[in-house]
Amino acid sequence: MAETTPPYDENSYTADLAPGSLITQDGQVQWAGLLIGPGTPFSIDKSGLSGWEDLPEYDSSDADRPTSHGAWPGSRYAKPRKVGGTIVLMPEYGGAAGAVRALRQSLALLDEERWLTVRLHGELLAVRARIAQRVVPADQGFATQGSSRMSVQWLAADPRRYVVNEQVVTTSPPQPESGLTWPLTWPLSWGQAKSTGDAVVENTGSAPVHPVIVFRGPCSMPSVTERVSRRRLRYAIDLTSGDELTVDTRAGTVMLNNSASRLHTAMADSTPEELFVVDPGRSELSFRPEESTADALMTVRWRSAEW
Repeated sequence: MAETTPPYDENSYTADLAPGSLITQDGQVQWAGLLIGPGTPFSIDKSGLSGWEDLPEYDSSDADRPTSHGAWPGSRYAKPRKVGGTIVLMPEYGGAAGAVRALRQSLALLDEERWLTVRLHGELLAVRARIAQRVVPADQGFATQGSSRMSVQWLAADPRRYVVNEQVVTTSPPQPESGLTWPLTWPLSWGQAKSTGDAVVENTGSAPVHPVIVFRGPCSMPSVTERVSRRRLRYAIDLTSGDELTVDTRAGTVMLNNSASRLHTAMADSTPEELFVVDPGRSELSFRPEESTADALMTVRWRSAEW
């Protein structure tokens, strides 16, 4: 008989735990605080999950050519991802009531999204999702033993699947080289810059991602530029020592010290926050405040993502 996990804490079914924190082997799915798959009372049918490895549906802005064949290609934006599967409930003897209660609480209609994480071939990927559907046939097996084949569907508003580990890089503003040292000796050395003001962000996935960028004072008019696409974020604000301006490009928010919106400080040449993305591959972000000290800092946080 397969080893099963110990009884769940009733307060943890809907807890928004770190993605993948309960998963120990391939084929397991973690939904909030509930572990599904091998080694649990909640097996996944051999048909597996639908919609997990599929490309999501998308909207297209293609425009038909009025006087020629075909169309002008436009932008394509992915719709929410639908992930579904059949869970085979086979509780241990005497454990049917607890198992059913766990599923009721974890597979409930809630407004807040939680992490849905899947491990396949040693790779953990996660989406933020909500329950969209739960179908549990109350047949004879369910009534007498608590066994059932239930259909579950999740809906992820953001269709990208993220790696579970968040990455972080920091940089201070550019600082000049120390210059020549006298008396001069050959070969001449100009010294090394203490900081270039550039941060390397590597998105190892296949989908563009929205980073969270935090500017810390003291500095004035903080800005960051992606060196290839030339996307830029720039804000007309003075940050004193200890002040932090947090730019969440996914949410499109700009918050001072996590308490007051400063979205209105965006300069005319600043890219709309939602359009500032890190494309797959290696990107360099340049921190260039108008004035600053060596204590100023830019921190970039992101998760690589797959379609």
